[in-house]
Formats: sequence, C-alpha cells, structure tokens
Amino acid sequence: MRAMSKAEADITIHRPEELSTELRGAWHRAMDESPEYANPFLAPEFAAGVGLHRGGAARVAVLHEHGEPVGFLPYERGTFGVGRAIGLGLSDCQALVHRPGVTWDAQELLRACGLSVLEFDHLVEEQKPFGDYVTGTFASPVVDLEDSGDSDYAQWLRAAYPGLAKTTLKKERRLTRNVGEMRFVHDERDPRMLRRLMEWKSAQYRRTGRMDRFARPWIVNLVEHLFRVREEHFTGVLSVVYAGDRPVAAHFGPRSRTVFAAWFTAYDPDFHYYSPGLIMHLRMAEAAGRDGVRLMDMGRGDKEYKDWLKTRELRVGEGFATRPHPVAAAHRLWRRPVRGLRNTVLAHPTLREPADRLLKTVGGLRTSAGPAAGGAAPRAH
Repeated sequence: MRAMSKAEADITIHRPEELSTELRGAWHRAMDESPEYANPFLAPEFAAGVGLHRGGAARVAVLHEHGEPVGFLPYERGTFGVGRAIGLGLSDCQALVHRPGVTWDAQELLRACGLSVLEFDHLVEEQKPFGDYVTGTFASPVVDLEDSGDSDYAQWLRAAYPGLAKTTLKKERRLTRNVGEMRFVHDERDPRMLRRLMEWKSAQYRRTGRMDRFARPWIVNLVEHLFRVREEHFTGVLSVVYAGDRPVAAHFGPRSRTVFAAWFTAYDPDFHYYSPGLIMHLRMAEAAGRDGVRLMDMGRGDKEYKDWLKTRELRVGEGFATRPHPVAAAHRLWRRPVRGLRNTVLAHPTLREPADRLLKTVGGLRTSAGPAAGGAAPRAH
C-alpha cells in the first residue's frame, strides 16, 4: 500500500467505545499486518475500556484512503486541546496503528483531532512521522517465547534460564514443603483473586511511597472491565501462584494473539523469601509460550528481574507532538522539566536508590498513620 497524499487523506473522529464492527475489524487487520502493532495496549478493546471508564475524553482518529480505513490513533483530549496517548500512565505501548505503507502528516493529524499537543511516553519506534517530536528514547525489555513442546516446566526453565533454574526450583519446593503444594494457574477466572491482587498492589504502593493507582475508582473499574474481555486480539489474563489453597502471588495483564504484556504484579509480603514475583514471571513466560504467545513485553523501566529475564530490548519514545499554538508552548515548558528530572533520577542508580529509600520511608510513615494515597512516582506497575 502506498503512502497517502494530503489530498487523498480523510480523517474522522470517533469515540472508541462506539466504533462500528467494520472499523474494529479494520483495526484488528492493521494489527495483524504489522507485527510492531500487535501489542494488546494498541487494540481497540483497550481504547474502548479507557473510553468507558475515564470520563469520556477518549477518542480515535481514523485515517481513510479512498474510503477505506487504514490507520487508527487512540488518544485522550483534555481542556484547551491538550491531548495524550490513550491510557497515558498505564499503557506500555502507544502508536498510530496502521496498515503497511501508510504514512501521515503529524500537523494535519493534530489539527483534525483538535489538538495543540499530543503527549506520549511509550511510542513505538517505527512511528516516523512523530520522529521530530521525540525528546528521548528508552529501553523496553522483552522476552522472546516459543512453545516448550513436550518438555515440562522444569525442563523449559533449565533450558531457557540455566542461571535461575536451580535456585528458583529450590524455592518452589521449599514453598510446597513449608506451606502447601505450589501450583500455578495461568488463566484464573475467579474475580475475588483480581480484587486480592489490587489489595496487595495498593498496599505495596503505599508501603513504597508511590501513587496508589487502585485508589482511583476509574482504574479499578477499567481493570475489572478488561478482566472480562475475551477476544482474539485482547484478553485479560489473571495468573495466580498458590501454595495449597493460599494465594501467594498474582499478576494481571492483557494479551493479544501473539504478545503478552506484563502489567500489575503483587504478592503476599509474608512470602517474600520465596521470590514470588520472579516465580510468577517465569511461570507466566512458559505458559504464555505454550499458549501461542511469541513475545512477553515487560514495559519500559529498569528493574533487576527484567535484566534477568529479557532476551532483547525494544525502544520506545517519549515526547510531545505539537502544532503552533500558545497552549502547546506552555504545556511543553511545564512538562519537559518534570520529565527530564524524573528520567535523570531513573537513569542514575546513585540518584535512584536514595530516592527509592526516601519514598519507602515516607510510605512507611503514611502506612503507620493510616490509609492515604501515596506520592506520585512514575511507572510503578
């Protein structure tokens, strides 16, 4: 498919939760035809969930060529035309999803959307028309997966992660011996376990001094909504590690046909000695590969367990697409220094570690004083 000229381009605006079956099908086809857009955060089901639960600001710009829908940009429009990628702060992948060969003019797109600025922080690297607006690129670790075939989990683990296998399997056996038989449920459908995960995660946010995402009703409602979605291009997957009948760790994240996104992980602090978070991610990787997933996306951010598990890294962009407008200039002056300071702290262990200790101290004080929302901190899934 050749690139659209301005004369041929036609852009229409829709609410994501009201897209027709035809448009959703065209969006799915665009995901299938371009592997870089196979991430579940780029699916229409995620955009529709945000549209239903985040106050009605979500929109989708649909690009047409000769009457055929060929591109889809989900976004949120705030006051004065300030826009942001759909689910900014929650989504680990952002893009204008399009069929191969389609391009667009960023200025024309913003104008059609009624935006003076569009902020993003996990932009797919292939989004060349937005390239001039990227202020920084960052590593997003991923795990390449394959079906383990006839081998069992222990065999897969020894082959895929020989450096982790011995210690991890030993901790699993110890968990069985001390608490109860360890078992892993990859696709748990009990909504009570989803609520338990959110309770654990809220406590973790407060304990570490970070913003409690689940203190926001719209995020709780969104996660509960996505848990119920069971479609080919988007399925909400809840995984749980049990010891006997007692849940030890849980994870919730979306998957498409080929990509599984690691999103919210939490565990019972009583079992921290057994490394339940690492056990969870290893078990998820093996089960997802057996289920046809070919990539587990762990999202942007430096974490030790990501370094242990990753097979390679993608690159994602951060920045502000703008068109000449006083609001755009003011927004950039306000947001860029904040992002710059945050990225400086995250990029330097000598700064990041004291900042984490300070947040944990503050979180401990808040926890002892009673329930409260934690201080703002970036990307604390």
